Amino acid sequence: MESKELAAGKGCIVWLTGLSAAGKTTLANELARALTERGVAHAVLDGDRLRTTLSRDLGFSRADREENVRRIFELALTEAKQGTIAIVAAISPYLSMRQNLRSRSPVPFYEVFVDAPLTVCEQRDPKGLYQRARAGELKGFTGIDDPYEPPTSPDAHCRTDQESTLESCARVLSILSLKR
Repeated sequence: MESKELAAGKGCIVWLTGLSAAGKTTLANELARALTERGVAHAVLDGDRLRTTLSRDLGFSRADREENVRRIFELALTEAKQGTIAIVAAISPYLSMRQNLRSRSPVPFYEVFVDAPLTVCEQRDPKGLYQRARAGELKGFTGIDDPYEPPTSPDAHCRTDQESTLESCARVLSILSLKR
């Protein structure tokens, strides 16, 4: 992959979606490292971090989740319109919501399914959220008692239980190179 292809100054949104602990943040950080090495402008927008700032006023109802994703999209769009690759790592559990974002995006929008089976995500569970959800302490937890609707035709499908972070990163970098 030629860095000049990525450095053309055209912004885009790379939307990493998947269950909690599937590897979205890990992949986002690896993508950021790879883009930095290539001298490509980028910004990582992590859903967990934005929940504590931009969306701290929101809960976890469907309406609140959709508003959270809308806010993240607007921030990503601002970055992309400035020629930056906006890397979003957010569960964004509803298929119709992600399809709506793609259809409204005036910049290229790449959906990346960061996929690990629920059992693997529960084993990883760095924050203990699945355990708390299984114990009934967290209601409406995605994948347990709230749905996660996987993409039907993502631009990239990264199976983080079967491939390394570097392999997943290469998969995403290849779609940027091929489609930009």
